[in-house]
Amino acid sequence: METAKYDFQGWATRANVKCTDGRIIRNNAFKHCDGKRVPLVWNHQHNDPNNILGHADLKNMGDGVYAYCSFNQSESATAARHLLEHGDITSLSILANQLKQLGDDVVHGEIREVSLVLAGANPEAFIEDVFAHSDGDGDMAMIHFDEPIELWHGENENAYMKHAGTGEGSPKADNAKDDDDSGDETIADVFNTLSDKQKTAVYAMIGQILEDDDSEGGNENMKHNVFDLENADQGDVLSHDAINTIIGDAKRYGSMKESFLQHASTYGIDQIDYLFPEAKTTSPTPDFIQRDMGWVREVMNGVRRSPFSRIKSVFADITEDDARAKGYMKGKLKKEEVFSLLKRATTPTTIYKKQKMDRDDVIDITDFDVIAWLKSEMRMMLDEELARAILVGDGRLASSDDKINEQNIRPIWKDEELYTIKTEVNVSSSATADDKAKAFIRAAIKARKDYKGSGQPVLYTTEDFLTDMLLLTDNQGRDLYESADKLAQKLRVSRIVTVPVMEGLTTSDGKSLMGIIVNLSDYSVGADKGGAINMFDDFDIDYNQQKYLIETRCSGALTKPYSAIALELKVGS
Repeated sequence: METAKYDFQGWATRANVKCTDGRIIRNNAFKHCDGKRVPLVWNHQHNDPNNILGHADLKNMGDGVYAYCSFNQSESATAARHLLEHGDITSLSILANQLKQLGDDVVHGEIREVSLVLAGANPEAFIEDVFAHSDGDGDMAMIHFDEPIELWHGENENAYMKHAGTGEGSPKADNAKDDDDSGDETIADVFNTLSDKQKTAVYAMIGQILEDDDSEGGNENMKHNVFDLENADQGDVLSHDAINTIIGDAKRYGSMKESFLQHASTYGIDQIDYLFPEAKTTSPTPDFIQRDMGWVREVMNGVRRSPFSRIKSVFADITEDDARAKGYMKGKLKKEEVFSLLKRATTPTTIYKKQKMDRDDVIDITDFDVIAWLKSEMRMMLDEELARAILVGDGRLASSDDKINEQNIRPIWKDEELYTIKTEVNVSSSATADDKAKAFIRAAIKARKDYKGSGQPVLYTTEDFLTDMLLLTDNQGRDLYESADKLAQKLRVSRIVTVPVMEGLTTSDGKSLMGIIVNLSDYSVGADKGGAINMFDDFDIDYNQQKYLIETRCSGALTKPYSAIALELKVGS
């Protein structure tokens, strides 16, 4: 055979060599495969087209099958070529079905593919020559290996074979006999008493019979390649009549699926669930349906932490005229400076969240760590509630047992005017969204003259108000503010943060909250022991319930006068 058109050649399998599972491929077992072209595959993997590396032309040599192999132009074939040329891969293997055996002797079969493998079970199948093609006649690199290869079998030992490839054991002579303590001779024992010449004659006769009538003999329970339609078992199939029956009964059973399930046993279909597999989740744990939580991180990371749970602030008001320096007139009495001291103290309160689960549910949920998932939800909701209380209050009625006391966690929006500047955004009842947006920008900029907070503040507002401001255009239809950053620069704030829980909040006299301008470093959250958040769990033996509690005890308040601006919309008549 002309080797110039091939990339390498070698023994696909050798005859009369005992493999590690005890089977022996006999002479001319694959004689009818002479000249056959089969796929060249990587490690017998069929789940990806990229595993097809090329093809192999088979040559029956009597004492085995020789393979002349050619790579295709795929990336995986190029990679395999490099492994081969470098000597990293040294073994070949065949995939065969329709096997006929006489004891442990394989006397007939169909080779379906040749594979490059890491290790094999037939000690004398190996790659003999590797050809590196070039523009000329080509250079031949003689790379000779003596490594085992692999021969595949299936779940039924008389159909497909796949040796383990452990490399243990050594070939035995054809007339060798294993020790048998039972004293009873098997057919294989009798056959092994024949000489090599006698065995060869028997193989030839059996092979001729099989070629004349391949349907006779063999194992009636032999499994076939699912793609070998000519030899496939036609027993368990759905005919057109069966399909029509199932479709016709779909209405009676309520669905096509139920009709298939009811008729499955009739038509010999096992494991019908393969046709209707269970739905799979797209994420390892259930996803939360929740509000945007980005603002929570802004608030919790922005506040100042105090190691003391009781916050006290003292101020001296020196803005009155009596606190001014005075001129002296000869003979007149010098007056003392007079100013008032302002102070307040804020004490801590406990904020908590409880959860419980039946222990049976905890045990039954095995897809993910339900306890860790539950605790993460509890921490997330605790942080949101604390951030809400800091910014606008928790919104519950004063009579509610669950309300967070606003004297312990003082909401910036509702704080005293010494700390939070209340600014009205006045519009008429006929005002449009653009009118309200323009009025908000104007009021926010003018209110900055009274702001005495630290550094550059942040605007906390709703998504609707931010959208209305970004949609403002000039007389030519061009955007007044191309981005939220441009709008923030106009409003003299460092950035704009949208807060979903601010939607629809109103004061007792009907004014709507539009936004809060504040630098949260002026808001102190005090807690003993660094404000640690504690998690507790307990088991209720009476109700078989696992119970969990997360809580913190802290206080919170603005500590600098005029450090926040609350903008409220007032609609006139």
